[in-house]
Amino acid sequence: MRDAAPVREASGIERFLAMGTRVELHRFGPGDADALARARRAIEAVDDALTIHRPSPATALNEVLRNGGTARINDPLLLDALLRIAAGRAMTDGLFDPAAQVGRADAGWQALHIDARAATVASDRPVALDFGGFGKGYALDRAAAALRDAGVTCALLSAGESSISVVGEHPLGGAWSFAIPDPRSADRTLAEVDLVDEALSVSSTLGAGALAPGRAATVRPMDGVAIRAPRTAVAVDRRGAVAEMLSTALIIADDRQARCLQANGRRMIFELAHDACDGMVTE
Repeated sequence: MRDAAPVREASGIERFLAMGTRVELHRFGPGDADALARARRAIEAVDDALTIHRPSPATALNEVLRNGGTARINDPLLLDALLRIAAGRAMTDGLFDPAAQVGRADAGWQALHIDARAATVASDRPVALDFGGFGKGYALDRAAAALRDAGVTCALLSAGESSISVVGEHPLGGAWSFAIPDPRSADRTLAEVDLVDEALSVSSTLGAGALAPGRAATVRPMDGVAIRAPRTAVAVDRRGAVAEMLSTALIIADDRQARCLQANGRRMIFELAHDACDGMVTE
């Protein structure tokens, strides 16, 4: 993904690795001197809470849930993430499911019982959570909030280029314009998307991201089938976490479900088996 508009020099840049990808934070114009440092800490805090690739609150939760037990959630970010995912599942009619597992229709979010007041999660069967289709957008949401709190009114945040969030307008005025690359060809694009104070998520079953080491398959929660059809989905929302959940849901959706998901926002699905694509934007 690339910014198609000319960009004046940023007044601050932070680059680092988190959530298994390269993160870039670009600040333009006024703001506290430590604004980018605060945003970086916000992203790293989400990574520390939700990663399943090293010991974390999420891995501790999974250890309990794999045995069909009850876990107390002591980490506020993990609890907040679980509650936001529960809302996202309702929004996507169950298509977004971080507990879905290949070959197991009996697994999935429906096996979980979350008590927000008691801060507990219980499962009546073995389940494990993977926050990969949620965490980057959620982290960018928290980083963007940290920047706004620090007085920043113009910024670009990127996590692996498939998750983008912008604060305010482009530094030259107007919207930030992004081209969505065609994963089949480096010199082709699928669409262009304009953002102002919004977030963008791209999910695909093709391309380098889909083949990254440790990348879990996108699973249809109803029957545990891994999605192999060549597709790319794009979703725009005010919140990065919502955009992430929607783009994942669009990859899984059948035609009827995709039309329902596209009815209330800028959401596109591209079928990439042939040169023709079926992407549609609904404003």
